[in-house]
Amino acid sequence: MSSVEARLAELGLTLPEVVPPLAAYQPAVQSGVYVYTSGQLPMVEGNLPVTGKVGAEVTPEEAKELARTCALNALAAVKSVAGDLDRVARVVKVVGFVASASDFTGQPGVVNGASELLGEVLGDKGVHARSAVGVAVLPLDAPVEVEVQVELTGA
Repeated sequence: MSSVEARLAELGLTLPEVVPPLAAYQPAVQSGVYVYTSGQLPMVEGNLPVTGKVGAEVTPEEAKELARTCALNALAAVKSVAGDLDRVARVVKVVGFVASASDFTGQPGVVNGASELLGEVLGDKGVHARSAVGVAVLPLDAPVEVEVQVELTGA
């Protein structure tokens, strides 16, 4: 078991299977020393546990937990191309999309769920640049979607 996966286990988390694509794309691709994930929905065992807009049908607290799930799914996608999460030199960028009610402005707090999980799992390697964007709707009426860019070590 890699040290990153050991850390996940310490946190009571299990790396899930890679979420299959919903359309014509790959869950993650590597270009040079970088891995770019596609947007990851908060799928759990093939299902979307919650749908709707944050600030309406979904609370910010629920959405923050869903963003954590998105980040966990992103780590699974990274591993699928990198082979080992111990190869992650650092998380470079996180982009979070939040399906928001028209008056909801707490997107950064929601996407903190993803950022905090990456920090808990990867320590200083999880510190990253980030965008948190409010959108009208996401695929499958998901409340949150997260994409991640990581830099790998050469090994």
